[in-house]
Amino acid sequence: MANFKEVIRISGAFVGVIVGAGFASGQEIMQFFTSFGTLGLVGVLISSALFIFLAMALATLGQQQASTSHKRVIHAICGRYLGMFVDAMITFFMFAIAVVMLAGAGALLEQLAGIPKLWGSAVVTVLTIAIVCLDVRKVIGFIGSITPLLTLMVIIVAVAAITGRDASLETLEAAAATQPRGAGHWFIAALLYVSYNIVAGAPFLVIMGGQAINRKTALWGGVIGGALLGALMLLIAGSMFAQVDTLGGVAMPMLLMATQLSPFVGIVMGIAIFGMILNTAVGVLYSFSARVLEPGTPSFRWGTIAAGVLAFAGSLVGFIQLVGTVYPFFGYLGFILIICTVIGWIRARRTGGQNTGAAG
Repeated sequence: MANFKEVIRISGAFVGVIVGAGFASGQEIMQFFTSFGTLGLVGVLISSALFIFLAMALATLGQQQASTSHKRVIHAICGRYLGMFVDAMITFFMFAIAVVMLAGAGALLEQLAGIPKLWGSAVVTVLTIAIVCLDVRKVIGFIGSITPLLTLMVIIVAVAAITGRDASLETLEAAAATQPRGAGHWFIAALLYVSYNIVAGAPFLVIMGGQAINRKTALWGGVIGGALLGALMLLIAGSMFAQVDTLGGVAMPMLLMATQLSPFVGIVMGIAIFGMILNTAVGVLYSFSARVLEPGTPSFRWGTIAAGVLAFAGSLVGFIQLVGTVYPFFGYLGFILIICTVIGWIRARRTGGQNTGAAG
């Protein structure tokens, strides 16, 4: 295999970025998968396969273009005009997610430690800006470092939840059907979940691929990252389905299950969730800044500070509610990016990786 340490760093960073966006509370998995019962678990397998392919494709495309920003790859695979639209969509979405993560971090710290949301969000904003101002390899290393703790906590909580199941399958199916759903059909929900998260993760995947030492390293980093993400999704969805009759109306089901297992486990899970949120905040803020400014320059650092302050302000004025209504919209728009990625990857394979399309 390619450079193993580099592969693990890329895959861990990819999982960290996606997990922070989609897994932080467990609510997204609940709505897009668990709420559909056993069919939702089938949806997890479909989503996992798509994540593996798309992560591999985007990472290798980034490596071929030696990308430091997502702009070059997006314009290459989508063409000049469609690429401009997709680029703008991704750029806005990255900033929107940063706002949501800062607001979510403040709420989580208030729940865990009684810290007022204002101060909690402010602390996380400072941390996020400081980490982003480091060079990209240090950013990737930071994000990947949280993944082992996350994996361990998910395994512990999932095994306890599944082995401790008391309700019958029929009861669980009925309880799952009462949960809010992210789409009207389990298959559409599975596709939308991938689409939404790829819009969030594509910029950082492309940048990570651009930093890889060769194509094989980028390829395996994407494959292993996608496979690990799928395994975590299956564990979380399965454990929540096993306890779905006790999770109705709960905002953070994974945190509740961990706390029910043990107060100490609940605290550690809370720390892991905080790390997930910080992961995503760092990933999307870095990608946003790298899109508009040259990484490693003084202007990049000052721009990152300005963007972080604006995101902090957005988290205080209720922007999270606005973004909540925009997420499904971006899920459907994300299908454009997925189609372009598939076409661009096929084209790159046919041309031996020399060109992925019309550069922008």
